[in-house]
Amino acid sequence: MADEVVLLDYWLSPFGMRLRIALALKGIKYEHKEEDLTNKSPLLLQSNPVHKKIPVLIHNGKPVCESVVALQYIDEVWNDTAPLLPSDPYLKSQARFWADFVDKKIYGYGKALWTAKGEELEAVQKDHLDCIKLLEGELGDKPFFGGETIGLLDVTLLPFASWFSVYEKFGNLSLEAACPKFIAWLKRCFLIQSVSESLPAAEKLYDYVVQMKKKLGTE
Repeated sequence: MADEVVLLDYWLSPFGMRLRIALALKGIKYEHKEEDLTNKSPLLLQSNPVHKKIPVLIHNGKPVCESVVALQYIDEVWNDTAPLLPSDPYLKSQARFWADFVDKKIYGYGKALWTAKGEELEAVQKDHLDCIKLLEGELGDKPFFGGETIGLLDVTLLPFASWFSVYEKFGNLSLEAACPKFIAWLKRCFLIQSVSESLPAAEKLYDYVVQMKKKLGTE
């Protein structure tokens, strides 16, 4: 009997994008169900009664919530293809540490780059670049954070990195000038079909931000 895999998701969600990338890398077929976040489906509310948020991975009727938890679940269940975590316990712990760093730092700075103004924007730009430089240091001379192949940290970070061209336009900064190794990593990732096809086009993200800024009156 084939696995039944369903992903409850929303196109803009960076957390959903993570699961899309992981499933694509491993060649897992799944049913994608787009959620209306203003009118959440009974299936979503039933599958994630605690947070009531997407994404939710449903595998053979069993829901797995929280994106990093779901990534690790995917890696353990489908462990014969494109492993996301190394076998070494220490290296595994480091990947998990940096994935947690991305959730606690990068996510918040991203939104602030297109909503903040003046001195607040300057402070956010500095803090954001400091975080990217830390990640660049962790990358070192490796092609990917996972080493020779994409790993947990790459998949965790990529959805936010796909926004960087948008951040540059609204945040008035150049990440390529400040963090060339990091941007080279991003370009390498986008050469992988499983990655590029799992993320929305930069133009679509930019148009979304323009519309949101109009609604918020922060043009």
